[in-house]
Amino acid sequence: MPRLPALAAALCAALLGGCGGDQPDLQNPGPNWPPTPAVTGHRGASALRPEHTLASYQQAIVDGADIVEPDLVATKDGVLVARHENEIGGTTNAASATQFASRKTTKTIDGIPVTGWFTEDFTLAELKTLRAKERIPLNRPANVAYDGQFEIPTLQEVIDLVKKESTSRNKVIGIYPETKHPSYFKSIGLPLEKRLVDQLAANGYRGKDAAVFIQSFETANLKELRGMTEMRIVQLIDNPANPPAPNGVPRNAPYDFIAAGNKRSYADLVTPAGLKEIALYADVVSPYKEVIIPRTAANELGQPTRFVADAKAAGLKVHTWTLRPENPFLPVSLRKPDVNSPSQRGDAVAEINAYLKAGIDGFFTDDPAVGRAAVKAFK
Repeated sequence: MPRLPALAAALCAALLGGCGGDQPDLQNPGPNWPPTPAVTGHRGASALRPEHTLASYQQAIVDGADIVEPDLVATKDGVLVARHENEIGGTTNAASATQFASRKTTKTIDGIPVTGWFTEDFTLAELKTLRAKERIPLNRPANVAYDGQFEIPTLQEVIDLVKKESTSRNKVIGIYPETKHPSYFKSIGLPLEKRLVDQLAANGYRGKDAAVFIQSFETANLKELRGMTEMRIVQLIDNPANPPAPNGVPRNAPYDFIAAGNKRSYADLVTPAGLKEIALYADVVSPYKEVIIPRTAANELGQPTRFVADAKAAGLKVHTWTLRPENPFLPVSLRKPDVNSPSQRGDAVAEINAYLKAGIDGFFTDDPAVGRAAVKAFK
């Protein structure tokens, strides 16, 4: 017969999922989280549902994502909401909402003119009257069936979903928020950083133990965030080979570099010296995937670069983006069977496995079920 303390512990585990100090903190799992390699649902399960909707995040969790990623922008009344861009003409029905026809305008975002409808010109109540739609219908025609069904979610609604699903599944599900266009939002009096940190803290996320990664393509706001919180910080790296915008503004450097007249680019940040600099304020570096495995002239996977080794030598974990299942996003030899189809799925598992073999610690995928299958095959 088991001794009473052991029997009590067994009963707690069976009936309550743990008692007292034995119960896991699903929001603050500590330094050994996340599992490696970590699967992050990029904008949710955006290959299966319109991106940045609660349905997309829900599907990502159902399909085995360790983490879900909300990109964050602000409303006119200062609420953080999940959209890939503050311009929402391509991801909502704003263009056909006649009551908001006068809101169409042109703004300069990160030095580039953009025309459309912008979250910062809408209150949250007004945004909630709009509905999401598929951003890339040619690649994801099945998602068009969901157009008009889902609201634009707030960060709080995403957090509520993650907490609910974590509890019901007794599994740590992380949040990977990205601050979008932070210099721009600061310039219009709607800075994102303190809003984000305060909201995470109010929801019980605690510093370096939290199941949170905070990311940005800029550097200055990440340094500012490091002064506010010990939560994991991620420096995103865009494609160093990006050509300039049509108006000549560079797109191969953090915008805060460009705004400050700093002539360095992402190419400087991926050098050993640049990575050591990133490690002064960040825990993870997350580059565009071709920084890790370049494509050949024939659009096949080439040989891995030294990036992963150099990043780890600097003390950084490495995540990469974005691994998508449709043919146009894959190397030519992994496309099938109709190689010219924009929506046909290819062998995304094989591409993901190439990156896992290169030594990454995690990746963003538009289809977490495919990502989970790749991790299982790799292990």
